[in-house]
Amino acid sequence: MAEQQLSVDEKIVESETNTTLEKVVSLLTDKGIYPNDVQKQMLFSHVKAMVLRSHTGEALPEVDISLFDEISPLSLNLAEQVVSWFNNLAYEEAHLLSVHFEVAKENELSCVTGE
Repeated sequence: MAEQQLSVDEKIVESETNTTLEKVVSLLTDKGIYPNDVQKQMLFSHVKAMVLRSHTGEALPEVDISLFDEISPLSLNLAEQVVSWFNNLAYEEAHLLSVHFEVAKENELSCVTGE
């Protein structure tokens, strides 16, 4: 049951991942969302997987969109913008990515509320 893997140049993936991550952090910063170092590392892993999927066409497992009901419209909108930067990623990718943005957004609320 070996699946055929499309060969992807790792240097291209690394370059696209770094460029995309810089754009994502800038997009978030423009909205007053500041991911911490751990969140940036997790975001890096997700962005790298997105870049790989954009090259290989690998499909996401089925995603239950109702699990994302508590994600804010802002986080989902930002994630949809990022997913639109790629030509062939599934719509559900934005829902998965929005979780990273929502968690980072909570950093700011914790600072304001003193939690």
